[in-house]
Amino acid sequence: MKNKMIFLELLAFMLPCYIANAAPVLVGGGGRLDCGITLGDGMGLFGKTKTVQGFLGGIAAGVIASGLISLWWPGLLFGNREVLFLSGSMLAVGALVGDAGGSFIKRRMGVRPGMHSRVLDQMDFVMGALVFAYPFAKGIYTIPNIAFILIISYLLHVGTNLMANRAGLKKVPW
Repeated sequence: MKNKMIFLELLAFMLPCYIANAAPVLVGGGGRLDCGITLGDGMGLFGKTKTVQGFLGGIAAGVIASGLISLWWPGLLFGNREVLFLSGSMLAVGALVGDAGGSFIKRRMGVRPGMHSRVLDQMDFVMGALVFAYPFAKGIYTIPNIAFILIISYLLHVGTNLMANRAGLKKVPW
């Protein structure tokens, strides 16, 4: 029972990351995050699919989720609402920074916007989130916990992107 509870708590802990990553599909649009800057390779810094509105809206959605989780489940992993809120907020910021970083790397590798890159498309946001939240949540960074987070995040990301594509919310299923 205890392991099931830990895994449920890890999912709840990661929820601001997942919400922040998904929100730009719903709230995105507007000006490009890279302001149209192109580098020597002729590709945009991040590409036209990364927008300021999506970036900020994703962070806002993740921070709101973090606040609600810290109010609803204050004992989650930490026993401290403030630490939970800060770590959740950093998960949200890190998710969007990681996603933009993944786009930057894909552009430098010559992968055009909308084209698939399995590892970067599925895990860039999770890695960014975990890096940003680490100073606030060091205690949960154990090998079993991180392995669970990476595996479940990959599976959830693939599944939700397929559903969003079939629902017409995303042009591509990744």
